[in-house]
Amino acid sequence: MELAHSLLLNEEALAQITEAKRPVFIFEWLRFLDKVLVAVDVKEKQKKLVEQLTGLISSAPGPPTRKLLAKNLATLYSIGDTFTVFQTLDKCNDIIKSKDDTSAYLPTKLSAVACVGAFYERMGRMLGSSFPDTINNMLKALKSAESQGRSEILLSLQKVLNGLGGAAASCHRDIYKNARSLLTDRSMAVRCAVAKCLLELQNEAVFMWTTELENVATLCFKALEGSNYGVRVAVSKLLGTVMATALIPKQAAVMRQNVKRATLEEVLELMATGFLRGGSGFLKSGGEMLKGGGSVSREVRVGVTQAYVVFVTTLGGQWLERNFATFLSHVLDLVGHPRATQTHVEAVYSRRCVSFMLRSTLGGLLGEKAQMAAGKDICLALSKQMRAVAGTADVSATQHVMVCALKELGSLVQSLSATASPLIQEPSIGLLETVSSVLLHPSMAARLAAAWCLRCVAVALPYQLTPLLERCAERINNLKSSPEAVSGYSFAMAALLGGVHQCPLGVPQSKGKLVVSIAEDLLRTAAQNSRLSLQRTQAGWLLLGALMTLGPSLVRYHLPKMLLLWRNVFPRSQKEMEAEKARGDSFTWQVTLEGRAGALCAMRSFVAHCPELLTEDVIRRLMTPIECAMTMIVPSIIKVHGSHLKASAAMVRLRLYDILALLPPKTYEGSFNALLRELVTEFTLTDNSANTTTSLLRSLCHYDDSVLMGSWLQETDHKSIEDQLQPNSASGSGALEHDPSSIYLRVPVGEAMPGPLPLGVSVIDASVALFGVVFPHVLINPVRLQMLDHFAECIKQAKGVRQQAVQLNIFTAVLSALKGLAENKSTLGPEEVRKSALALVMGALDNPNPILRCAAGEALGRMAQVVGEATFIARMAQYSFDKLKSARDVVSRTGHSLALGCLHRYVGGIGSGQHLKTSVSILLALAQDGTSHEVQTWALHSLALIVDSSGPMYRGYVEPTLSLVLTLLLTVPPSHTEVHQCLGRCLGALITTVGPELQGNGATISTIRSSCLVGCAIMQDHSDSLVQAAAISCLQQLHMFAPRHVNLSSLVPCLCTVCLSASVHLCSSHLLLRRASVACLRQLVQREAAEVCEYAMSLDSTHIKTGLEGVLFGMLDRETDRKLCHDIHDTLGHMLSSLAVDKLSHWLKLCKDVLAATTVTSYDEDSEKQDEIDDDIMFTALGEDNNSKPSVAPRWVTRVFAADCLCRIILLCENADRTHFDLAAARDLLVLHLSDLIRMAFMAATDNSNQLRMAGLQALEDIIKKFASVPEPEFPGHVILEQYQANVGAALRPAFSPDTPSDITAKACQVCSTWIGSGVVSDLNDLRRVHNLLVSSLDKVQAGKGSCSQLYSESATTMEKLSVLKAWAEVTTHTHTHTRCAPPSLSLAECAYRNQSLILLVQPELPSLSRLWLAVLRDYALLTLPAEFSSQLPPDGGAFYTPETIDTARLHYRASWAPVLHAVALWLSSTGFRAGEGDEEAPAVSMQAPGATIYPQGNPVAQSTEELVKDRMHLMLGVSIEFLCFPRPEEPIEHVMSCLQALFTLPSGPPRSTAGCWRAHRVRRFSFTLTPPRSTAGSKIWVCVYLLCILIVLPAGEEDGGEKESTFTLGEGGETGELLPGKSLVFAAMELLVFVLVRHLPQLNTRSVSCLPFFRYTCFTNCRLVAHTVSILAELPSLCSPQGSMTILPTVLFLITGVLKETAVKTSDNSVPLPVSAALQGIKTIITSPLARSEKTRTQWTVLVRSSLASVIEYSQPDDSRPNMDEVSMLTAITLFLLSGSSEVIGVTVLQQGCMDRYRNALNSPDPWVQARCYQLLLSVFQHPSRALSTPYIHALAPLMVEKLKGAERSRPGTAMELQAVQEGIRVLENLVGMGEEQNRVQLLALLVPTLVSYLLDDNAFSSASPASKGLHEFALHNLMRIGPLYPAAFKTVIGAAPELKIRLESAIRANQASSKAKAAALLAQPAVQAAPTIKLKTSFF
Repeated sequence: MELAHSLLLNEEALAQITEAKRPVFIFEWLRFLDKVLVAVDVKEKQKKLVEQLTGLISSAPGPPTRKLLAKNLATLYSIGDTFTVFQTLDKCNDIIKSKDDTSAYLPTKLSAVACVGAFYERMGRMLGSSFPDTINNMLKALKSAESQGRSEILLSLQKVLNGLGGAAASCHRDIYKNARSLLTDRSMAVRCAVAKCLLELQNEAVFMWTTELENVATLCFKALEGSNYGVRVAVSKLLGTVMATALIPKQAAVMRQNVKRATLEEVLELMATGFLRGGSGFLKSGGEMLKGGGSVSREVRVGVTQAYVVFVTTLGGQWLERNFATFLSHVLDLVGHPRATQTHVEAVYSRRCVSFMLRSTLGGLLGEKAQMAAGKDICLALSKQMRAVAGTADVSATQHVMVCALKELGSLVQSLSATASPLIQEPSIGLLETVSSVLLHPSMAARLAAAWCLRCVAVALPYQLTPLLERCAERINNLKSSPEAVSGYSFAMAALLGGVHQCPLGVPQSKGKLVVSIAEDLLRTAAQNSRLSLQRTQAGWLLLGALMTLGPSLVRYHLPKMLLLWRNVFPRSQKEMEAEKARGDSFTWQVTLEGRAGALCAMRSFVAHCPELLTEDVIRRLMTPIECAMTMIVPSIIKVHGSHLKASAAMVRLRLYDILALLPPKTYEGSFNALLRELVTEFTLTDNSANTTTSLLRSLCHYDDSVLMGSWLQETDHKSIEDQLQPNSASGSGALEHDPSSIYLRVPVGEAMPGPLPLGVSVIDASVALFGVVFPHVLINPVRLQMLDHFAECIKQAKGVRQQAVQLNIFTAVLSALKGLAENKSTLGPEEVRKSALALVMGALDNPNPILRCAAGEALGRMAQVVGEATFIARMAQYSFDKLKSARDVVSRTGHSLALGCLHRYVGGIGSGQHLKTSVSILLALAQDGTSHEVQTWALHSLALIVDSSGPMYRGYVEPTLSLVLTLLLTVPPSHTEVHQCLGRCLGALITTVGPELQGNGATISTIRSSCLVGCAIMQDHSDSLVQAAAISCLQQLHMFAPRHVNLSSLVPCLCTVCLSASVHLCSSHLLLRRASVACLRQLVQREAAEVCEYAMSLDSTHIKTGLEGVLFGMLDRETDRKLCHDIHDTLGHMLSSLAVDKLSHWLKLCKDVLAATTVTSYDEDSEKQDEIDDDIMFTALGEDNNSKPSVAPRWVTRVFAADCLCRIILLCENADRTHFDLAAARDLLVLHLSDLIRMAFMAATDNSNQLRMAGLQALEDIIKKFASVPEPEFPGHVILEQYQANVGAALRPAFSPDTPSDITAKACQVCSTWIGSGVVSDLNDLRRVHNLLVSSLDKVQAGKGSCSQLYSESATTMEKLSVLKAWAEVTTHTHTHTRCAPPSLSLAECAYRNQSLILLVQPELPSLSRLWLAVLRDYALLTLPAEFSSQLPPDGGAFYTPETIDTARLHYRASWAPVLHAVALWLSSTGFRAGEGDEEAPAVSMQAPGATIYPQGNPVAQSTEELVKDRMHLMLGVSIEFLCFPRPEEPIEHVMSCLQALFTLPSGPPRSTAGCWRAHRVRRFSFTLTPPRSTAGSKIWVCVYLLCILIVLPAGEEDGGEKESTFTLGEGGETGELLPGKSLVFAAMELLVFVLVRHLPQLNTRSVSCLPFFRYTCFTNCRLVAHTVSILAELPSLCSPQGSMTILPTVLFLITGVLKETAVKTSDNSVPLPVSAALQGIKTIITSPLARSEKTRTQWTVLVRSSLASVIEYSQPDDSRPNMDEVSMLTAITLFLLSGSSEVIGVTVLQQGCMDRYRNALNSPDPWVQARCYQLLLSVFQHPSRALSTPYIHALAPLMVEKLKGAERSRPGTAMELQAVQEGIRVLENLVGMGEEQNRVQLLALLVPTLVSYLLDDNAFSSASPASKGLHEFALHNLMRIGPLYPAAFKTVIGAAPELKIRLESAIRANQASSKAKAAALLAQPAVQAAPTIKLKTSFF
């Protein structure tokens, strides 16, 4: 491929490669040329290039090659010389004129056509007047061309028109005349090409939208007949654009000619003709529709529907805003017209089309304000229709209008969500009254639509849910005598109940009881009035079914009643059943059947929504009525009472099948035979004369097979209307009236509202689904065999269309059964069953119906999967091989090729490996069958399945397959889009098979990779969106495996173009293409976000000014597809993570623009001038983006996402760099944008949308937390947030209004507590702004239930009240922690002032708060009881929850209990546990009744103070200990901290008598509770626990010590020293501390099998943890009596010395680890303990201390296994023993010798740091006041020291540390001189002075010496000059005895004086004091 990358075609290389590879080589050269032509100077080589390119025209190039060839030729002439362009043009025209019509010459002709089009498109008028001849030439060729030629010529004409513009006016009519007749061509590709050509023509040809307007419309209608999806899209675009241009012409065209514009009425009437009559035309006189005639073709209706959308979209949102009332009236008239509603199914289809028109235009083009105005117009239209109903008996004319209007109104309100509040509340609109009035409409469809609309209102505005339910209940009770009212209001109530699951706050529990009572009443009174029996029965059961959707928590209380109702509606025995058949008339049976269907429906709802309640007993009781329903003989009743009961009977069967499919099959296995007989009868149409087919077949076939079945059409933006064109029965005709129960069910994904199919189809669907459930459980093989044989017989007996229907149903059932077998891991059965099944399936592989062939292939694969035997699979495969080798018909070849693919798909590569070679060779051959594109499609699809399933086993076939794929891509005409789609699938599968190998550089891999890239390039340039999507998916896979080989510079702009077209609504591309583009972008930005954004900005478009992220935000506003929106969110999230911190200003501006945006262009209703559209405005409006498509303000969903992005940006900045919160740093930092952050949070928090308000409050909380401590540099002592306190208060205030939802108020309370506790505001008056909001909420909490009407569930009330109390608790805790947490910039006085302000605010509320808090803790304690204690829960609920909401209440209590616990602890501690004793009996707020109290067992008994304190202590300790013993993983760290802080607080509070009883218990429980920390946060908790232990343990000692005189006789252990587990505080503490140390240092556990290395101390907090543990250990003996201390001292010393051993590890900076420091301090504490002086224990104590010293000496022994041991720490410990212990303890010879050895080792250490520290420690030993201790060490170690110091002369120090070691040694010697007696002074100085003199350097040596050596010289000289005056006589004696010393010293002094007299003077003037050591420990242990 690299040889193709040259400016001129490498003809030598081309000649050397094989013929098969030449087309690929040429295409690759043309690709390269396309990239480089614009960048190079081609003049020198132009002639040769033209020759080569024109030569290729005659080489019969394939479609992609000729397209690229034409493009390159045109580019070459446009940038180079144009001398030969006419010559080339003439050559092309000659080729086009050629009479050669052979298929071999066709590619040459098409290449010439393509070149002509490209020339004119690129150069246009530069080609002069040659165009008439060219156009005439092409038009002549058009007449005789075959379909591919016609298509290419028309597309070329489109390019010619595009290039010439108005200059080609003379040829416009000729083109129009020749092209229009081809609009009805049998080739769909030709129709598409004509539509595109005429669309280009209408830009300049005025006659098309003036005189020829009606003809164009008629032509378009005819073109839509029998059209496919591509034609409908193209023709609708043409029709819509022409109509829009006729209404508002383009300015340029109008200026040239005096044009009479069409009126809006004329245009709309013309389009209505197509919708209502199709292509039959219309009478011009008055525009009256022709009477009679058949219904309009569905393709035409769907196409015209799309044209309406194009028409309005082209005119733009502003036009629609002005003319919406007219447009609405028109489209509603369409659906109200008799021709649109000739049958019920046709009416449903028409309704879908009209709904699509309204949703696509109103939902996408209008902003939120304009949508509300449109909602008003819809309400007016509804009122008008209801008035029409009142005046006429004919309701059929209005019902469909009502349904469409109500559906759109519901969708509109739901899309607006809470922003629709003004529309609902506006009295002049009266939306709720208008919609409610339709509930009384005579038509059931209208009533159901009104009910659905009310559900949408309730979901959008949850505060309307409860009032609407109450209103409907009231109306039902008041209008019981009206059948319409009973039906309509029951529909509404059912719909509202079904919407509760979408409202998180729910409805009050009482509403469930209300529904049950109404339903019971309706069912009870149904028999009283025959006129109302049917409606009341249906309504009663409908309400009970809807009630089940509220879930088990509510249904549980009504279940016994429901079971009774279900039992009573069916006969109780076989005898009763037989008896009832003889009774009753037709009407009675109808009511009975409807009642039983309703009961079964309610059961189904119960089973589906309350699975938790399905116990064995409940299922057994349900089965009684269900079994009765199964045995109920309906056909005989229908025979007696008439066929009008068929529908009711079918409904009973439908409900029965539905519920049985949900129940476990084993519960009804006794009825299998009868049930299967019934099911088979159902779907084989035995008793059904209609040829009804199931709708499930497509869903049971594999999604990947959609390309064969055409079901990919469902994945389009037009899915809702395209569905009606699918071939199976009633496809797309779903409507609520088919099954009213669907009104309370959840909406299927992707649907606007439920659309159950007609009853006949639904019953067959249900029977097929149930057959799939039951069949795997039928274990009797003869039954299976009988059924399969029966299926074959049914198919055989049926003929024609009926046979197709029966076969479709049977195959769907078989597929369902096979799928069930696979899921249950069951087998198909013995050989005869397999044979029968195989015969059934194989017969259908030759069926002419492609859907059946697909189903047969799928069934074959499933059978292979279920059977799983190699011989069976081989037999199936061989049968298909033989068939494919012999068969020549298309049907057999397609069916059996798919069979091979399905076999591989379900058996996998390993299971079918032996057939792989044969399968591949056959399919590769079939794929080359150019005579049948259908065979190619199926073969390629199967090949893709095999590649996918074979995985690495396919690697050997990659090259031939890839070669075939490329060849077909280059030769198959683009009109065969299915072939290209399958080629794309194959290519994607091949890329996956090669996988990571694609990164390689080998020749083979490079060729494969190049071929893949060429294939992607061909598909990218294809005209079909799905092929482009496949190309993008392939490139995405390539990027995953070989990222550096995918050219992002060309891929990213391509992806952005797709997104851009969708974002600005220019030409919205196919949904699958948009999905593929965004999915690819999502992957790209995960790796190269910055690069992707850079390439996106290179697009030359005004709409990408805000970058790719701006385009994606724009897409979010328009896209409704969930998957696409999810991918957009992910893409933006990845971009945000990668880029936001570096481009902070840009991203914040983007979020700000989205949050602050308002509609740019909105219609001013009050302005009369706007009512009439000014001509000038209208002339310039069309086609100019700024006016025709006004920017719509971002919708609330997008704004919510922007607010979430804002929170993420803050978090990212915090994680990236803390300087983002430092105002002193001058960069693009977050703190500089604080005002914008506050503004954005404020805008979001005060919006109409509840979701946005929540997001805004969250953002505000994040901002407060992150910026609370950021100081204001200009005003020291203040923080930066102080200036925004008014904004914060204003943002929070609306959240506390009475009508605010509970969740928003709860969130606002959280923000309030964060703000008050942040310490930002200190002034009392300023604090009151927010404080008053909390006070008002507290009043609401105290007011109780009866104070206001309840809109939401009790759970929501619980959440709100607990949030308020939690907020108050957090504020209270802040009052005690404020000083500690205050910003560093504040003084203590300021902190105290702030603290005082908070206390003043909280103090007045504490009496009431304390009662409420204690009530919360009592509730929480009860709710955390295990399930076995549930009987102890109060039957009426607690203070803040009801029994019905107990499950959800637990979650709210979990979120609130910890801060409340901390606050209560603080309050009790501050009041000595006695506050509120008199008030305790006062009732707290209650959920259940105004007078109820917080005590579960009735009224409280008067308690004594002691009991009250005890109760409170037990409550708080119980809650705390339970939580700490059984922590939940989901609990936040803050809760653990709050709990521990509460326990910190408690010890200071209760009296000693109370405190003593729980201390040991608490510590003991901790020791069994805690788990090792998993994180730093976890470690912090541990530190808190040990600090808590100190708080628990130490005060015990203080209390005990204050009561007795002698410290030595009291304490734990007494006289015996026994410490009892469970009672001893010290023992409990020991357990805890040992547990912790062994957890962190397993080596301490001598029983441990394996020792872990000491690696946990990388974390500072972990070090603190162990250090605190050791500190507590050292203090424990002081809590014991002397005998008690002797009990624990061995363990304590063992642990402390063990910690020292394990943690004394060298560090890089020679620092002392915290645990080592604590261990050393602990050793000192124990050695200096008063126990050493106690006569009773002295001996034992001495032995223990000696043992410890011996251990330390042993641990410090140098050992190869511990090379990193810190000798200094061990030596320090030894020194501590020597200095602190008595001579009795340490005077033992063995210990002395060991100590001396350790000092010697240190002195001989090669590490100068160890030497220096050893000298320091020896100095402290030598200076010990006891000469008996120090003298042995001086005698033993001084000689070694002198020797080491003398050696420094020979090896002078080279580093600062070595110098320091020598200096420390000299200081020890100097101290020894000072300690010596006078008579020995000369001898001592004789050691010191010569050593110092030896360190002096002469002049020459000094100048070249190292800094350390110079330092030693200066140190020695300084010391000598200081020692001389101190000991003058001895000094003279020593110097005099050695003249060389004197000479050397004098020389050094002179040199020093000469260099700096001032320095010498300063040195001599220094006082004679000993210099302090330069090395200091952080803690002094001496």
